[in-house]
Amino acid sequence: MKVVVGSKNPVKVNATRNVLEKIYGDVTVTSLNVDSEVPDQPFGMNQTVTGAVNRAKNAYSSDFDLSGGIESGLIEVPNTLTVYIDIQWCAIFDGKQITIGASSGFEYPPTVIEQVLEGVEVGDVMDQVTGVDALGQKKGAVSHLSHDMLNRTENTEECVLTAMIPRMNKDIYFTKTNPGI
Repeated sequence: MKVVVGSKNPVKVNATRNVLEKIYGDVTVTSLNVDSEVPDQPFGMNQTVTGAVNRAKNAYSSDFDLSGGIESGLIEVPNTLTVYIDIQWCAIFDGKQITIGASSGFEYPPTVIEQVLEGVEVGDVMDQVTGVDALGQKKGAVSHLSHDMLNRTENTEECVLTAMIPRMNKDIYFTKTNPGI
């Protein structure tokens, strides 16, 4: 199985490898830096899912069996005052069919959101808060905020796994009316 991930971020690449090796066994994972075609800091489910799909499609070529795109974005919680949940979305593409999955989400502190709403990327704010350069390419904000009870790789694995569920159950997801893959 040959797979390409539409990002050079080692967390996204390792999470994809970890999940797909459990499903397929022998997997070769390559990474490409591709454009998500959404803002660097996606807001809302539409921008975030679109970014994941674009990454998967922009990374895909016939040299690969699958491509993966992972995008993290802030989703505003309705009926709250500036509560935003970070959720990662994964799109898996095989040249024909896209399958989508999401990670569990977590709330960012209000002080972080205030700066993000002023135009600063959440990763840059979290680097300042934690004093760790490129935190998002290492253990991630979720690890810092959960006191290492959930690390970024595990959180990213969730969205990869949930995007693979339809592919792991083709007989009930892809039928005559929805041929899928």
